[in-house]
Amino acid sequence: MKLVVLTGIPGSGSTTVLNKALEEVDYLHLNYGDIMTEIAVEKGLVENRDELRKLPAETQKEIQKDAGIRIKEKSETENVIVDTHCTISTPSGFLPGLPKWVLEGLNPDSFILIEAYPEEIAFRRSNDESRQRDAESAEEIQLHQEMNRAASMAYATLTGATVKIVYNHDDELDSTVAGLVEFLK
Repeated sequence: MKLVVLTGIPGSGSTTVLNKALEEVDYLHLNYGDIMTEIAVEKGLVENRDELRKLPAETQKEIQKDAGIRIKEKSETENVIVDTHCTISTPSGFLPGLPKWVLEGLNPDSFILIEAYPEEIAFRRSNDESRQRDAESAEEIQLHQEMNRAASMAYATLTGATVKIVYNHDDELDSTVAGLVEFLK
């Protein structure tokens, strides 16, 4: 069984590409934040996902670690693809989406980064009325993608996983999905 982590910065189209690919491959799709919420609710710590960030940092770390272990356990009986953030851009700088304590329990086989040109991402974000996003320049978007690349290679060094970059350019969704499906098979 395979355990794959799929990630892309907001506007890269990672969710769209993943949902289309899942129509063609047999993988259990898990969202890391959803698993964290499930664990926190079971422990009586929160009632919903929005309350997670209000928990003490040490409690959040423990929940992150438990989520990695739970996901790894699911991957022992079926192929699993985890949708999560590789890095998180904050006003204080970039945070790792998968710190060491998460990687130790998760131990994935592969990381897949969904990328697009910064201008494409900026345009997609500006037309997405379902979200309220901070405006970022093409240079800031490019930096975030570069940080994802660097972080994913560091994660791969710690786990022995591979790193695959899949490009999701405008008007190329079908070929992007086909490439992802081929990799996942």
